[in-house]
Amino acid sequence: MEHVDAETIGRRIAEARERAGLTQAELAERIGLVRSSLAKAEGGSRRVSALELARVAQALDTRIEWFVEEAPEAIVSRRNTQDPGEPSPEIDRMAERVTRAVEFVSEHSGIRNLASSPDLPMPRDWREAERLAVDARRMLELGSEGPLTELGDRCAGLGLLPFSFDLGRDSADAATILLPRGGVAIINGARLVGRRRLALAHELGHFLVADEYTVDWRVAESQATDQRESLFDRFARALLLPRESLLEGWTRFAADPEGGVRVAAVRMASAYRVDMATLARRLRELDIIDGGEAAVIRAARTTRADIVDFNLVVAKDELAPPALPREYERTILALYRNETVSSARALDLLFGTWEEDALPPLPLRAEGAIWQYV
Repeated sequence: MEHVDAETIGRRIAEARERAGLTQAELAERIGLVRSSLAKAEGGSRRVSALELARVAQALDTRIEWFVEEAPEAIVSRRNTQDPGEPSPEIDRMAERVTRAVEFVSEHSGIRNLASSPDLPMPRDWREAERLAVDARRMLELGSEGPLTELGDRCAGLGLLPFSFDLGRDSADAATILLPRGGVAIINGARLVGRRRLALAHELGHFLVADEYTVDWRVAESQATDQRESLFDRFARALLLPRESLLEGWTRFAADPEGGVRVAAVRMASAYRVDMATLARRLRELDIIDGGEAAVIRAARTTRADIVDFNLVVAKDELAPPALPREYERTILALYRNETVSSARALDLLFGTWEEDALPPLPLRAEGAIWQYV
């Protein structure tokens, strides 16, 4: 990576400070600098010493490399175009941090099964979006029908590594970053499980057609003002709720005299692990239900009694934050075992999801082994 100039470092300090919600005066006090000197540094007219930059990084809880190295090409290739002018600082920051980590790990070891995007054609209408979902299920080694379980592991098997973090209710749903090999999906774990799964399914669509960097704000209730995004919405619903098995299951559950629309929705949402809004919209777009029934489904909530009465699957843990791909974790441990990275660096690459005492013990070296390092 190329190193950046003083003006860029100053701009990044200002960005990180604003993201942390600090004024210039507050940050200057934390790092032992007068406010005017910090203002000049942020404006690029004053160089920041290495010690000052280290204090800034510590005060803003940001790795020092973020200030002094260019972002990975995958990040700068295309910033948020979903809502031009609307910043998404939390997911942008996490996307850059995860991308740096994955590229570092790939450079020093390689992540097994990290394959490039298949670069499939972009769907041009809803029929092509449905066909893309059928192709994706085949690539995920699924049948054309039935629920899609273990979505995160299956996406990782295709080369899309999903990371889930609690980014807050006001942040975007998800982001996709296409890497030279493979890709990264950042999922906002603050959403409920059905929304998280829908967001990852949506990001898989971006990955399959090699969309370089997109931020998706409200996947679940997107009304598709953007044609491309509406087709990825359709793809995600078709991936999670395939037409034929959805029709068969709905017909069977809705016909149960003990149930009705609400109970059928509760049972279907549990079986396919989707939220009610997604289920209602999918049933409606396939003309399986009418508008009134869709409204009933959107208002439905699964109760504890429903879980007991119908022996429902409760899958709250899927993509629950923080969640990292298993193969990524395995690769970090391998780097730590062969002492490519220190324990501190390993924990940093694991984004604080591990404690140091959980790391595996390192083998003891022979007494004379130190001479190979001298």
